[in-house]
Order: sequence, then structure tokens, then C-alpha cells
Amino acid sequence: MKVTINDVAREAGVSKATVSRVLSNNERISEETRLKVKEVIERLGYKPNVMARNLARNQTKTIGVILPMDASVSFGNPIFIQMMQGISMYAQEKHYFLMYAFGKEEEEERNIDEFSQNGIVDGIIILKSEVNDKTIKKLRESGFPFVVIGRPGRETSVLWVDNDNFGATYEIAEAMIKKGHKKIAFVGAKQKWTVSKDRLEGYKRALEVHNISYEEKLVYHGEAFNEQTGKEAMDLLIKESPTAIIATDDLIAVGVNDYLNKIGREVKALVGFNNTMLAAYQKPALASVEIYGERLGYAAAKLLVEQLEGYIKDHMHAIIETKLIERESFN
Repeated sequence: MKVTINDVAREAGVSKATVSRVLSNNERISEETRLKVKEVIERLGYKPNVMARNLARNQTKTIGVILPMDASVSFGNPIFIQMMQGISMYAQEKHYFLMYAFGKEEEEERNIDEFSQNGIVDGIIILKSEVNDKTIKKLRESGFPFVVIGRPGRETSVLWVDNDNFGATYEIAEAMIKKGHKKIAFVGAKQKWTVSKDRLEGYKRALEVHNISYEEKLVYHGEAFNEQTGKEAMDLLIKESPTAIIATDDLIAVGVNDYLNKIGREVKALVGFNNTMLAAYQKPALASVEIYGERLGYAAAKLLVEQLEGYIKDHMHAIIETKLIERESFN
């Protein structure tokens, strides 16, 4: 039979309220009473209802994670899995639960409302940001705790975690230029996302610095970070004969590579982002930018928990380093 708080109170000769105060480390309880109650708890094997205690304190010890796509799409892209792994690791360290919400972008606002208005989570982590993001603005104005993975545009009073996407793409484009490439194509997706905007701007800036004209016909923006986007891009870009291609996701790069292999063509340099295992096993093996998705997720969870527990002072964001992993496709 399950031991209840009433059993502990009766055995210890104290009230139910006193047992609750001992469990919450209330300073008003004498050391003698504390030791007596704890001895009974241990002897009877009482397991307190953590969820009920948290609700009594107006806490759930639960973090809501909003993914910007259906589950099948989110789990199909390794970068989101890496982010969720990092979030999970920090949540476990700090004894927080996680609750995930999936959905298409138009369902995001509904998911946010359910999390922030129904008292089922203490804070939210959002896995992407957009230019002029209405969701971020709404959450900021509501005062509900949240963190964004992705630079949130001009919002300065928002907790966020990201890479230097502008700098990472600038460095790739510059490295390609130094290898003699002047016709460099850019293939991305989700044009409204700030990660896409920042990477495109880094590409443009490298061309400008090295006196190479930016050409719209060498740029393609698809609907999704997947292989299909890479193949659709090459249908249009192949006639421009680029010698180098920057793809903003390894899945896009795989699509580009498959297309080129099927028609017997090659480019001298092809670089993706996220450094997934998939990239390493392509023919040729694909160079890729390691963005450390697990660290992004871990840092986002850390920022949120620090905010929830009152530790945030002057650090409003974190930048996670990147590293170009050179492989056969980068010549």
C-alpha cells in the first residue's frame, strides 16, 4: 500500500503541514522536528508527489520546446535532434521536465498560447527566429519567460543563443574566393528565418569585399531544408555553371551532390552546414560547417533555467562557435 503524507505525519506525531514544511526545507522548522520527520520518511519509504509540490508553489518544473515543423520533418533533420539532445541534457541536470510541441509554422502561435496561458510550463524554448517575428514580440510583451535559438532581429531584451552565421558564411565564401572561385552559388531555404538572412548577408559581403558582383541568378531559396531544395536549385543553377556552391544545410548539399552525380557534372567546391554524419558518407565526402547543435540547445536551456531561478543578470545571449570541416568536396 502506498505511503501517504498523512501516514508520515501520524507516525512522526506532527501535522501534515509540518511534513510539507520539512520537505520544502522551511527554516521555521526546528532541527529536532526536521530530523524526526526525515527519519520517519526514510523508514516508511515515503515518496513525495513532486508535481503536486511544484504546482503548490506555482511551478511545474517543465520547459516547453516549440519545434517549427511537423514531427516527421523535425526528426528528419539531424540539427533539430542535436538541439533537443542539448536541451534534454541540461534539463536533466537541473531536474526539469520537457514538453514538446510540433506543428507547421502557422500553428506556432497556437502552441505558444497553450504553453504560456495554461500554466503547464514555466518557460519556453523556440528553435528558430524570423525577421520581424510576431511570436517573439508577443512573448516579450506578455512577460512570459522564453529563449530563442536564433538571433531575434532587433529585439534587444530577449534571451537568445546562436552562431555567428554571418561570419561563418563570410569565411566560407572568402576561402572559396582565395582558391580562385569567382562564380559561387548560394542555396538556402526559409528566407524569412534570421539564420537564412544572416548567411546570405555573409555571402554577399564576402563578394563585395573581393570586388565580385552579386548575381541573383546564382542564388536560390527553397521552401525547406531538405534534399529536394538542393535538386530544385540545381535545375536552375546548372546552366550558370558555378564552380563553387554554398548550401545552408547538409541536406540541401546532399541534394545538390546527388543531382550533380546523376548528370555526371561536378563543382570544385561544395560546402554545407551542420556537419551531419550524412555529409561525411557522400561521394565525394561533403565539407560542412559544424555549428554544434547540442551546445546550442544546452546553452538555450541554461539561459532559460537561469532566468526562471533568478540568476540572469547582464548576459542576454550566447554565441556558439563554428568550425569548417574540410572534406573532399572543398577544393
